[in-house]
Amino acid sequence: MATQQTDLREAHLAETDWLAEHLDDPRVRIVDMRGDVKTETGADGCQTAQYRGAPERYRAGHIPGAVYLDWTTDIVDELDPVPAQAAPPEKLARVLGAAGIGDDSLVIAYDDHPASQFATRLWWLLRSMGHEECRVLNGGWAKWTAEGRAIRTTAVDEPGGDTDGSHTPISATAATRSPAVFTPRLQPEWRRSAEEVLAALGRPDILLVDARDEGQFTGRVRRGVRGGRIPGAVNFPREALIAPDRTFLPPDRLRAAVEAAGLTPEKEVVAYCNGGVAATSVLFALSMLGYPRLANYDGSWNEWNARTELPSESG
Repeated sequence: MATQQTDLREAHLAETDWLAEHLDDPRVRIVDMRGDVKTETGADGCQTAQYRGAPERYRAGHIPGAVYLDWTTDIVDELDPVPAQAAPPEKLARVLGAAGIGDDSLVIAYDDHPASQFATRLWWLLRSMGHEECRVLNGGWAKWTAEGRAIRTTAVDEPGGDTDGSHTPISATAATRSPAVFTPRLQPEWRRSAEEVLAALGRPDILLVDARDEGQFTGRVRRGVRGGRIPGAVNFPREALIAPDRTFLPPDRLRAAVEAAGLTPEKEVVAYCNGGVAATSVLFALSMLGYPRLANYDGSWNEWNARTELPSESG
């Protein structure tokens, strides 16, 4: 059991020591996924959110060899009315290929989020496209810099540096990498629609997990017209997965945390949040523990809340 846990963890996480030794590995593709969700909550509990990339932080300093992907533009479907939905396969093939990510690449994703949710978002997208060779840097940018490891800056006259503050297309930031061929092999079981979630309500073999904080789960804090949650969901905030140093909990503590929340491997786990991003931190952790049936309701509360014909509960 211990050996299996170690193997699974190493297949999901890259430690900083390992990455420092593999910066020049031609198979490794490091992807900087830094970004933000900026929120403001009024006295009435109504919360607004702004989704933002962070190309300026990439330019100011990044892990050597890393390319930058903006989670709000590069990997989303611009034609979907629901914000930040997964990009279609043809777009991902184009963007990832331009970034030098090919079918044989080992992708190492990192960000500066406390729960690595933008890095895990890329991990989930790649898994949903049939690419399993992706790891998340354990502790992310915070651990890398705290250890005093090498960084590289990008001047405004280099690829990826814009004097007007706009985001250069990824093909330019990837100029040091030769284009590659990324072949999407869609794995539909990794993604659920609103209709599929609605049909699953009340089924004993499916567990719906809300990865948001307690305030949003109960409805005390609300986004949009309604507060609360999808009926029957259990609350498991992504922060419960993370140690104080921003690394994922060790295997035994991680398993104890998810089992205490009622997440068991014999059920299919469908996770959601507001935009299908925080949910991927939960899915990543469960995959690392060997849970076999995992899916992301990508539309999440942004979609469910706006469709007032869909049921909700609060309290």
